[in-house]
Amino acid sequence: MSNNGIANIKPAKLGTLFALLTLLYSFALGATFGLYEKDVKDHLKAEAEAVKKTVYEGDQAKMDKITAKSWVYCKRAHMHASGLGAIALAVIVFMGVIRTPCFIKFLGSLSIGLGALGYSVFWALAALTAPGLGSTGEAKEALWWLAQPSAGLCILGLLLAFIAFFASMCCRCDEDVC
Repeated sequence: MSNNGIANIKPAKLGTLFALLTLLYSFALGATFGLYEKDVKDHLKAEAEAVKKTVYEGDQAKMDKITAKSWVYCKRAHMHASGLGAIALAVIVFMGVIRTPCFIKFLGSLSIGLGALGYSVFWALAALTAPGLGSTGEAKEALWWLAQPSAGLCILGLLLAFIAFFASMCCRCDEDVC
């Protein structure tokens, strides 16, 4: 890539950092699950056991169902981090190569990068919270403040990329374009 190409992507460096952190988070989750799957499952079970009488009212079947679903949420966190991190990085690189205002590159890349990381973290936190609450639904509701803004940021970043692409195809604006 030429120096001009590197200069074109500089406004997206913070978003790129978050996208790469999302991918790193995905790899860390994968390694953790590969090395310590039993320990993670035991932790989820211990969290549920601690509230078995109060939250689950002694219902072993319900407790087992919630801890199993929590493990599914752990895997979902890993898969979301992998997919969203890769998508965010691809969209950010795409925005870096098209001619569009620097502010759009900055805002779009930051939105999709931060949103990808936030949404992936949401699923892991939901997995860890659910056994103690006795419900995966309650865990998701308790963490709405992270899920909804993160998903919104991903959508905003992608919309800005679409707008930037179509604007670059239709307009010949050279003001503050990088």
